[in-house]
Amino acid sequence: MSKTNLLETARSFPNAWSSRVIGRAANANVKVLRMDSGAYPDESHDFDEALLVLDGCMRLDLQGQVTEVQAGEVFIVPAGVPHAVAPGSHGTLVIIDQ
Repeated sequence: MSKTNLLETARSFPNAWSSRVIGRAANANVKVLRMDSGAYPDESHDFDEALLVLDGCMRLDLQGQVTEVQAGEVFIVPAGVPHAVAPGSHGTLVIIDQ
């Protein structure tokens, strides 16, 4: 068993948008990354993906409609739904996926 400071871990990464698996729980990856003001391209997965904002704001683009996900909020992207991150997103993001 161990404890991880997610904010410090994300801040230590040399590049934004580079996620790192910090552990697994209930057969899911738990990843952390640092967002900067840049965009992240469209992607989709064959599994649901949880996007949890620890600090800052993620501007999630779902098929042309931007939704702001604030610190303390989570957005579950259903499997097969294309999504991207719009410019202006910043802070720390936790991703829970397969």
